[in-house]
Amino acid sequence: MNRLGLWVSSVLVLLALLGSTLFVVDQRQFGVVYALGQIKEVVTEPGLHFKLPPPLQNVNYIDKRLLTLDSPDTEPMLTAEKQRVVIDWFVRWRITDPQAYIRNVGLDEKAGANQLNRVVRNAFQEEINKHTVKELLSLKRDVLMTDVKREVLEVVKGGDKPWGVDIVDVRITRADYVDTITESVYRRMEAERKRVANELRSTGAAEGEKIRADADRQREVTIANAYRDAQKIKGEGDAQAARIYGEAFGRDPQFAQFYRSLEAYKASFAKKSDIMVLDPASSDFFKTMRGSGAVAPARK
Repeated sequence: MNRLGLWVSSVLVLLALLGSTLFVVDQRQFGVVYALGQIKEVVTEPGLHFKLPPPLQNVNYIDKRLLTLDSPDTEPMLTAEKQRVVIDWFVRWRITDPQAYIRNVGLDEKAGANQLNRVVRNAFQEEINKHTVKELLSLKRDVLMTDVKREVLEVVKGGDKPWGVDIVDVRITRADYVDTITESVYRRMEAERKRVANELRSTGAAEGEKIRADADRQREVTIANAYRDAQKIKGEGDAQAARIYGEAFGRDPQFAQFYRSLEAYKASFAKKSDIMVLDPASSDFFKTMRGSGAVAPARK
């Protein structure tokens, strides 16, 4: 029984020892094998690999994928005309030489990101100092980003201690004034928009008054022309009526005199409310009626 337990224990120890000699490298990583604190080997091929058991050899992993570094702060930078602007940027980078990276930068990606952030920010500050805000917002932004990438590559690849990294791309995502200047710009824009709106309202009111005045003038002209035409037609009608009356009265002058007397009495009756008593002997009405045979002579 003791021998069986010894065999089982020996097998377990052997399996544990064998397991400590195996390690798996993912296709997204570098496998760095350390021997007593020194880099023994860098494994770049994914799969199962062998090493000596700890503490003789240990394995550390470093990401080999394309990494992204975003600007961590919003500290303003000065342009060529001493304007304070805030730049948001990002850098796409990757580790190409794990040994140089570990010796000169650090053991993980975070150490490289911290140092790369400092280098990129200094490069942006140096290049932005050479350009105006207008150039920063125009097509020259591409030139600025190219210059920044060139300066960063000179730092990470040049010198006696290269970083073992490659800078793939540098981009500006936002370029804006600081908050105090932005508020001032917005206030000026708002004032300018209000001024334009007031000018448009004034122009519209003037055009409205002009249109109303022209409409009033046209109305007065139309009314005057209509009144003139009406008076002309009325005058022509009165003339035609007078001509017809004249022709009719010319055929029978006695009847015309009688008709005029009737019109005169009609007008008199319309203006007075009392009754008039006519003398048959002196009234033209009765004289006319006698002459026409319509009234019998009075008896004596």
